[in-house]
Amino acid sequence: MKGGNMHILITYMSHTGNTKKVAEAIFDEIASGKEIKRFFEVTGTGGYDFIFEGFPIHAFGPPDQAKDFMKEFLKGKKAALFITHAAHEDLPELQQWLDRSKEAAGGAELLGTFNCQGELSEEIAEFMLDSGDPDLVAYAKNRSLTLGQPDADRLQKARDFARKIAAKLERYG
Repeated sequence: MKGGNMHILITYMSHTGNTKKVAEAIFDEIASGKEIKRFFEVTGTGGYDFIFEGFPIHAFGPPDQAKDFMKEFLKGKKAALFITHAAHEDLPELQQWLDRSKEAAGGAELLGTFNCQGELSEEIAEFMLDSGDPDLVAYAKNRSLTLGQPDADRLQKARDFARKIAAKLERYG
């Protein structure tokens, strides 16, 4: 990204490493004026012109940490979301989960949203199996379909997303 003096923050939360991999792919695609930090390392966003915020889907929507971050730091900012989940990208219910994430970012000017499948950890799958929620149990039983995600193809799509956002920023400042 050219963008002159533009200062960009890539920030994320990641328990199992999926969202971190996507954050790093996005970070690698930004040429300069960039920082990458976990949510808890961010104390303010005043010095940033643009923020990429990443998080996993928890309980069919954004986790509380992500919602709190959006409320505190994204209001009035240009931003893009990147979201990981254990579902395949063509799962019909996924759109509702993504919509909840976009709604939580309502105070931001969203220039884009990226999502991809990540690997469902064994620990979280066990929690889901014990939850008693039939939907969660069904997803947990399909854990094997998530192994190795996000793969190289999905990480390339994340880099493509970063380039697309960079092009928008150069056009609109």
